[in-house]
Amino acid sequence: MQFSELSPQAANIVAKFTLATTAEVVAGQRWYTESYAIASRIAKLHDLSPVRVAAVIAALSPNNRWERNIEDAENVITAFVHGNDQDVLEVKCCTYTANKLKALAILKSESLDYEDILKGPKVIEFFHCISDHSSDDVCIDGHAYSIWYGSRLTMKEVPNIGKKLRERIKQDYKEATDFINAELGIDYLASQIQAVTWVCHRRIYGI
Repeated sequence: MQFSELSPQAANIVAKFTLATTAEVVAGQRWYTESYAIASRIAKLHDLSPVRVAAVIAALSPNNRWERNIEDAENVITAFVHGNDQDVLEVKCCTYTANKLKALAILKSESLDYEDILKGPKVIEFFHCISDHSSDDVCIDGHAYSIWYGSRLTMKEVPNIGKKLRERIKQDYKEATDFINAELGIDYLASQIQAVTWVCHRRIYGI
């Protein structure tokens, strides 16, 4: 496939990838693998499964910076393991109370079907990418949409991403990934290209 044959939005993703530094490419390539390692470390400390911890991290991710997301997950899990429900609810998190309640429900759940608790498509995608870092799912948040759209948008400017649009965006990320892999002779996952372009996008716009 030639660059000119890409959809305009897939071309936007490729264009952002070309702006990434070597360090950003490496960071994005490793991002979900290292996220799983973080979940595994927390899990080992509290005798939980890494997948359950990944679900807690995903639950607490909306409107939350990554570094604080991890801090919040650790604090919520510590409060749950060493305290009670009220202790969890009193933990200050940089996300919505509803998301903290989801995290608590995940920690209390006897089922392993955490998707039923997470519900939102973005947090489920994030959960998939962390818990199974070989997954070819793609996490579509406001930044991923901006990269796909080809312009920096504030979160207020990002539209509601319905099922049909979400699938189209994912397909364009996968198309961009196929093009990059063919050009470079590498075997990136679409989730890795999403992560690389996200890291690059944050640096360019100081997000």
